[in-house]
Formats: sequence, C-alpha cells, structure tokens
Amino acid sequence: MTATLTRMDQRTSTEPDTDGSPGVFAGSARLTDRPHEQVVHMADAETGLRAIIAIHSTTLGPALGGTRFYPFPTEAAALDDALRLSLGMTYKSAVAGADLGGGKAVIIGDPAAVKTEALLGAYGRFVEALGGRYITAADVGTDASDLDVIGRHTDHVVGCTAGVGGSGDSSYLTALGVYESMRAGARHVWGADGPGGLTVGVEGVGKVGSELVRMLVDAGADVVVTDVNAAAVGAVLERFPGVRAADGLGGERIDVYAPCALGGTLTPGGVDGLDARLVCGSSNNQLSDACVDTLLATRGITWVPDYLANAGGLIQVAGERAGDDGALVESRVRAIGGRAAQILDRARAEGTTPGHAADKVAEERIDGA
Repeated sequence: MTATLTRMDQRTSTEPDTDGSPGVFAGSARLTDRPHEQVVHMADAETGLRAIIAIHSTTLGPALGGTRFYPFPTEAAALDDALRLSLGMTYKSAVAGADLGGGKAVIIGDPAAVKTEALLGAYGRFVEALGGRYITAADVGTDASDLDVIGRHTDHVVGCTAGVGGSGDSSYLTALGVYESMRAGARHVWGADGPGGLTVGVEGVGKVGSELVRMLVDAGADVVVTDVNAAAVGAVLERFPGVRAADGLGGERIDVYAPCALGGTLTPGGVDGLDARLVCGSSNNQLSDACVDTLLATRGITWVPDYLANAGGLIQVAGERAGDDGALVESRVRAIGGRAAQILDRARAEGTTPGHAADKVAEERIDGA
C-alpha cells in the first residue's frame, strides 16, 4: 500500500499541471478563496484501489463526507469531484449546525466490476491512516453494507448497518430534508403550505429520489419522473400508478424542479429552458457554475441551495456519532425547512440570491469558531 499526501496551502495560481490537467492548488483556487487543508491520493496495487480523499476544513470538527465509488473518465475528473464535494460538505455542516468539517472521498472505478471486500478493506486502512481527520459515510456507489466492511479496518466511519451499531441507510432522512425545504420554498414562492397541487419534476429516482416521490405523492403533488435507469423509473411507476414518466424534464411544464441525480444539471444554457419557479432537490453541486445562482434569480426562479436541502443524511450520522435517539434526529431534519425559510427570507431582505445568503450563514459560523 502506498500513499501520497499533498498539503494544500494559500497559493492562488490557476495554472494547470505540466501535463495540462488541473492541479490540486489550481482546482481549489478555482472553487473558493478558502483553500483545502489536505488532499491525499492512495493506490494499492494488490487490490487495484485508487482513491482520493479531500479534506476542505476541520475548523468546526473532523471532516465528514461520503465515499463516492464511480468510473470517472480521468483522475483529473475524480479530483475535481472530490474538491467540489468536500467544499460543499464544509458549508453543509456549518449551515446544519453540526460540529463537523467538510471532506469527501472518491474511489475510481466501476463498483459493479471492481468492488471487493479486499479493496474496501484497503480503503478502510487508508481512512484510518488519517487519524480521525476524515470520517467517511456512504455516497454514490457505496452503501451501508460496504461501510460495514470499511468499518472493520477503521473507527472513523458512520452510517453502517444497524446490525453493527450504525444508523443505516440515510435515504429517508435525506429525502425528508428536501421535502421540508420544498415546503419552505412553496411558501416563499406561492404562499402555499407545501407541494400539494403543484407539478413536481423529479430527476433521478434512486434511493433518495424515490423516497421523495413517495412524500410528494402523499402530499397530493402531481409528479413526473425521469432517470437514465429505466428499471428505476419502472419501479416507481409500479409503486405509484399516478406518477408520470418523461424522457427528460426540459419540455415538461413543471412548477418545481427536483434534481436528485448527479450534480451539474443546472447550466447557464439550461436555465433559459427551465419552466419551473422553484428548484429544490437532493443532488450535490447542482450548479455547473456559480453564476447560475444569479441567472436563476434573474429569471425569477427560487433555488434552495443543495447543501441546505440535502443535509438530512449528515444530520443523521452526526446524531449517530453523538448517540442521539432517532426521534431527536428526525426533529432536527424537519427543522431544515425552517432554516431554508430563514435563508430565503434573508436573501429577499438583502436583495441577494439564496446561494449567497446560505454561504454567508455558513461562513459566519465558520469564522466565528
């Protein structure tokens, strides 16, 4: 097992590496003027593991973030994802009121083809080597059973199955936080108590997206879904006969757009064709570029910042670490709606965007620590 550690500093150069790919320093500087503390690359020849852990901040506590197992096309793409996601976790933790920092890990490869217990074990030892600066959880391509394996090799893991003392899958609480945020957004935009009677387009009906669909159907919303996975769409349609499917949401007349797949779906060009007046979903890094926050506001579209709405899973595992009971944790997740309302009101009062208002709330807490 070999590991290469790269400590982030205050450099602001945006020059690429000599091979033309974006470097760690350049990638961090491009994203924020608050650079990452540490980025670690690890390769294990025996198991084929190639992983990156990015620690953005430990100001409020150890860096928490899930492990994304994904067939990235290049190492540069994997690094960029880790940098973006770890930055988002810092802000998510701060806004959620958790005593945690922001981190993220990526494992490069197709989990269906290369995921093994030996590889996950090597990854667990990688996490352990960081001495508790980074705590891992599940993300795309990993689940609670994978965390059980990782947890045999490190104590710095949360979200394992209940059988080994973990809090299990976070899909329900993540979806609940999104739903409560959507209720706050509906009040802000239409003065409505919730999404009942509205047409909601859900993009991505995996674990979280399908759970959100259930909540929306129960609330009386008209739901249309789309997903690149036809089987996932079929499962939702079988479970909820009143839900409609679409090849995409671009041509659909919807009131609310709920991105619940991978990030980057809100692009400058895509905003022009967006029919919704409210955007609220579970995806991380929904904006392909920071300018999209302003473009949405200019078009009169209210965006509930992703790291605010999707903090339910983080709150769940923070409660697991503290030994809190399930009822208390759920009440904290439901409070996300009130926090979303406050941030939307602050944005309106200050004449700024919801994204900028949420960032200010997070940065005020971090700077005051």
